[in-house]
Amino acid sequence: MTTLVVCLDRNDDVGRKTGLQTPIVGWEAVRALVTDVGLADPEDSGVNSLLETLRVAQSLRDGHEEAVVAVVSGDRESAVSADRAVARQVDELVAEYEPDSAVVVIDSAEDERLVPIVESRVRVDSVDRVVVRQARDIESTYYLLKQFLADEELRQTVLVPIGLTLLVFPILAWGWSVAGGAAAITAVIGLFLLYKGFSVDEILTGLARRVQESLYAGQVSVVTYVVAGGLTLVGLFVGALGVSGLEGGQGVVVPAMAFAFEGVPWLAMAALTASAGRLLDEVIREEPLRTSYLTLPFIIVSVGLIVRGFSAFFLEQQGVIDAFVVPAVSLGALEVASFEIAPGERLALFVAAGFLVSLAGVRIAAAFNGAEEETTKPETTGADTTEETELADGSGRSDEPRADR
Repeated sequence: MTTLVVCLDRNDDVGRKTGLQTPIVGWEAVRALVTDVGLADPEDSGVNSLLETLRVAQSLRDGHEEAVVAVVSGDRESAVSADRAVARQVDELVAEYEPDSAVVVIDSAEDERLVPIVESRVRVDSVDRVVVRQARDIESTYYLLKQFLADEELRQTVLVPIGLTLLVFPILAWGWSVAGGAAAITAVIGLFLLYKGFSVDEILTGLARRVQESLYAGQVSVVTYVVAGGLTLVGLFVGALGVSGLEGGQGVVVPAMAFAFEGVPWLAMAALTASAGRLLDEVIREEPLRTSYLTLPFIIVSVGLIVRGFSAFFLEQQGVIDAFVVPAVSLGALEVASFEIAPGERLALFVAAGFLVSLAGVRIAAAFNGAEEETTKPETTGADTTEETELADGSGRSDEPRADR
């Protein structure tokens, strides 16, 4: 009776650390492999798996059974390729040694996924799971803490907030109360977790780098972005003033519409200023303009008109703003009396104006791109012109008769 004692390694730790190709078969070969893996990484649990493989094979031989010791590894490209590599190597071992059964040795849940592959090729009598005893002791905790403290990034990320919390909490508890101090500390920790979770530090670092590059490159967009930021603040301030002028008990929708009605023109001007600066940068670089840069100003104006129209409609329905009155016009013999536009008609005019502006932007961008394509189209060479002329007047035709005549 022949038993295959196989050690499974799905992530190819053996090949990565020793440079050897699997399968590795034989008592002496696996024993030498223990030394190679141990010298490459003494902390690897794979060393214990290899030793357990040798121990199981030795116990089988002591029971007068023939045992074949082997180590099978996958690869690091993907899970599918790793499983296929293991299946191919197990097929080679079964074809060469024809074992009656197998004993599988593993040391992780990742390697345990390979057990069904072995079971589909040969009967598996036992699955030996190796657990390093030291990992259960307090000594492993000491070494983990030691490695943790040696990492500077982890120290700054974990130990510094904990230290600040322990330092600030007694001060807050003494000045306010225990509940107030705990609430303040919890809020700060929550903000810190959100700060790290959304990678705000990386975003700010990238923004500062782009601003620095823009300043050194002399881009116009730096100035326009500053102006756009100022206009944004003005828009927020004007919108807040519009909300503060409302009477109480208006709910949520009316204040929101008042904020949009007062602030949207300023916010639209801020967006237009920023997009104009970006467009000027592209023009200065003398690069082909993308359609998005040309259509963006028109889209901003279109969205601003539509939002302004809807907000005015709601506010006029609630009596917050007066109806729009067209003043009287006198042009010689033509006189037009003043008239009032209904809220629905006013909304329709704003929506129609928004659509017209957006369509105009699309047409202008298309026309501009078409003009650029005509400008950059390569000119026809003289030889090509001569050939086209000959084909046109028939002089370039061959006088030889066709074969099918």
